Amino acid sequence: MYICRRMKIIHIDMDAFFASVEQRDHEEWRGKAVAVGFDGPRGVVSTASYEARKYGVHSAMSIAKAKMLCPQLIIAPPRFNVYKEISEHIREIFSQYTDLIEPLSLDEAFLDVTENKKGIELAVDIAKEIKTQIHEQLNLTASAGVSYNKFLAKVASDWKKPNGICVIHPDRAIDFIDQLPIKNFWGVGPKTAKVMHHIGIFTGKQLRQCSRKHLCEVFGKAGNTYYDFARGIDYRKVEPTRIRKSVGCEQTFLKDIDNRSVILIELYHLVLELEQRIARAHFEGKTLTLKIKFSDFKQITRSTTQQHILQTKADILPLAKRLLQQTKNKKPIRLLGLSVSDAHAGEIEENTGVWYEGWLEFNER
Repeated sequence: MYICRRMKIIHIDMDAFFASVEQRDHEEWRGKAVAVGFDGPRGVVSTASYEARKYGVHSAMSIAKAKMLCPQLIIAPPRFNVYKEISEHIREIFSQYTDLIEPLSLDEAFLDVTENKKGIELAVDIAKEIKTQIHEQLNLTASAGVSYNKFLAKVASDWKKPNGICVIHPDRAIDFIDQLPIKNFWGVGPKTAKVMHHIGIFTGKQLRQCSRKHLCEVFGKAGNTYYDFARGIDYRKVEPTRIRKSVGCEQTFLKDIDNRSVILIELYHLVLELEQRIARAHFEGKTLTLKIKFSDFKQITRSTTQQHILQTKADILPLAKRLLQQTKNKKPIRLLGLSVSDAHAGEIEENTGVWYEGWLEFNER
């Protein structure tokens, strides 16, 4: 069925990472509903403990709404330096088994253990050892997915959360995919799932019944990926040095803004911040994306791709103003964001991390 079925891929995902760290370090919070975020009128939940999730609290939800759902919710201010230090410790544990490590964020990574340092035959045994070391050394739990490619390993790690382990063997992959809800496919976010449902796709089996041509007509280039995923195909390798696809920043305002002069001033500040981030990252991209979230929480994006690299204020500001003008907005604005990406970034919804870096830091400055 698949040329790379001999590959052994593990996806490790820390359980409610930020919130679990806070519960670990604050004994009085253990077993209680905890959310990490800025406790202000425009604060946003970055991570919620599993106790909080029972009330419907989840990441990207406003702190105000989270408190309404769970009045006893404990709001923990984020400690990014602590999370980063723990993430580096986890990376050291991974490196005991393989050098083929591809971090996706502070709390998750892919490992290729086809040829591992300890000569362990079964990838599931490596996953078990890693989970044990994380628990013993850091008093935290992680979930693991094991399979023959990145797509299935990623999906598997979510299957038995928290503190679980799931193995998808090549011979059982299609059966697993057939019953997998389409919303659980890696790269299928809420918007794509809604479109899938509209055209009658609710499971992996129904997705596999669609032709490549039809999927590409509906979803563009991402249709090829969905077509392959439905068949358990993913040729991507674990890349130890991950190519950065974007640099971005955004600002949530304490009060909604609707005055054009104020909007332009805030856009100007974002451009200056983006210019600094691009310089620090030594990033080269040609696509500028403007993100706007309105007072009613509806969100839009507008993008433009140029022939030249976008690096300076002189490059970015005129384009940002033009994108803003294209929105023809008449509603108050809650959030503005800007990012520069390469021409191919963002082809799969919610899987490129365009807005990941800076989102936590800038959701309330």
